[in-house]
Parts: sequence; structure tokens; C-alpha cells
Amino acid sequence: MSFFEKERNQYLYFLKLEKGLAGNSISAYETDLLRYLTFIGRDIGINDLSGITLGHIEKYLEELLAMNLSVSTISRNISTIRGFHQFAVMERWSPANPAELIELPRKGRNLPDVLDQDEIARTLESPDRSDTLGKRNAAILELMYATGLRASETIELQTDQLVTELKLLRIIGKGNKERLVPIGGMALEALDDYRKNSRPFLLKRGVDSQNRLFLSYRGKPLSRMSLWHIVTDAAKEAGITKTIHPHTLRHSFATHLLEGGADLRAVQEMLGHVSILTTEIYTHIDRSFLEEVHKTYHPRA
Repeated sequence: MSFFEKERNQYLYFLKLEKGLAGNSISAYETDLLRYLTFIGRDIGINDLSGITLGHIEKYLEELLAMNLSVSTISRNISTIRGFHQFAVMERWSPANPAELIELPRKGRNLPDVLDQDEIARTLESPDRSDTLGKRNAAILELMYATGLRASETIELQTDQLVTELKLLRIIGKGNKERLVPIGGMALEALDDYRKNSRPFLLKRGVDSQNRLFLSYRGKPLSRMSLWHIVTDAAKEAGITKTIHPHTLRHSFATHLLEGGADLRAVQEMLGHVSILTTEIYTHIDRSFLEEVHKTYHPRA
């Protein structure tokens, strides 16, 4: 079965006539687009371009990383996805481009950036916890690092998904599959402070919060862009110079667990990866960490 065939063909026709791309380039774009839209239609179950979110694209990029593709191939795929969604906006198939915030990977590096434990500590401590929004931001950062939540899972989190008495978070992930992830004490403290002393002020009368845990200043469900700014602003305040985005906390969560000796399959379960091949990208990061430790501390390294 071919997914989004009409839209795909129109975009390829646009690339050929309007952009003047050569046959080989068109063929590469066609292959990338077919694979991406098949994933969206068959694996995610979406049949309308307007229903595709940044979270769905991030899930697809996780699958590409697991395939050990080159950085140039990953970059080309991202460019294809960006261009296609921009074309979809032009054609009024979709109201917005969900791929506009996806960054191209740096050349010569195909592993995600992570924060070390000192950088994580500085980032999590940067919000002003005496302030209403600061309490919310602290709870978001603590929870994302404590559980490895995706950005989409964070903004869609419902209040009843927190099982505080058991110190667990019930997450509805890819394919509506449910997973339970433990929450650490520091994250629970930040969440308790937010729920008692911040969220009631954000929950405005007459605004439909949709039972979302994290709310905007106006009491509405938090947007993807707002989450992006919360994470990047916290990192900037902490003096972090790396390129940071919400997924960086997820990468750091997984990497630090493996550095501490966690079982790969346990990390797979907490991340909600269907295939352990996806989780194995973090073993490469872990090996890099071990190599750096060996080089730094071994007398004959």
C-alpha cells in the first residue's frame, strides 16, 4: 500500500519543474519521502498530513539513527521532510510545518549531543523556583530528565498519569502503547511544588486545560514551541554552549543510565523503544564515554 501517494507525487513534480533538480536527486528524494510517509501512515497510523507533529518526526529520526546511516544521509532525509512539509503548507494540506524546528546534524557526528551530569545539574537548577512559571519550568525539566520523556509526551501529559504514591509515571507512547517509568525523588518534589503552588494559579476559569499537567501562562495546554523555549532558555541560563533541544534531556537520561551500568533492555523499556536497535545508539555514546575515561586516567593510554 502506498501512503500519501498523491501528495508525494505532486511534491516530486514540484522539485523537478520548479527547482530543476536532476534525475538522481529526484530519485533520492523519492526514496527518502516514500520511507518517511510509509512510517507515518503504516507505523504511526496517520492518514492526514495535518495530524503529523514534531514528536512523530522525532520518532522517525530515531528509527533512522538506529539504521546507522551516514550524517549526510540523515541530513538529506531531514531536508526532504522539511521541504515536503513546507510544500504541504503552501498547498494548504497542513496549517503548519512540524519539521521546521528539526536541526541538521553536524558533519562528522552521527550521535546525539548529551549533557554531562554537571551540565544537567546546572540546567535543572536554573529556573527560579520561587516564581509561578519557574516552579512549572523546574518540574518540566526535572521530569523530562528523570523519565526520558519525549517532547510530545511531555506536553500531552495528563494529570492522572502521575501515580505519585507508587513514584511512577504512566506514559502513553508510540502506537498508544503504555509504559510505566519510575520518577526520582527530586523530580517528585518539583512536581509536588508545581501542582500545589503553581498550577492552581495557571488554571484559569473558563479555559479548557484538557486535564493537561503542564499549562501555559494563560492556563492553556503548553505548546511545543513553549517547551522548546523552556529547555533552551534554561540551558542558556546555565551557561551551556552546546546545541540544546528538548530531546537532549532524553538523550542524557539514557546515556547517564548506561554510564551507571543500567541494563540496555531496561533502558529500552523506559524509553518506549519498540526495537532495541534504536536504544543501542546510546551504547555508542557510552563507549565514547568509557574511551574518554580510559584516555584520561589510564597511565599508559
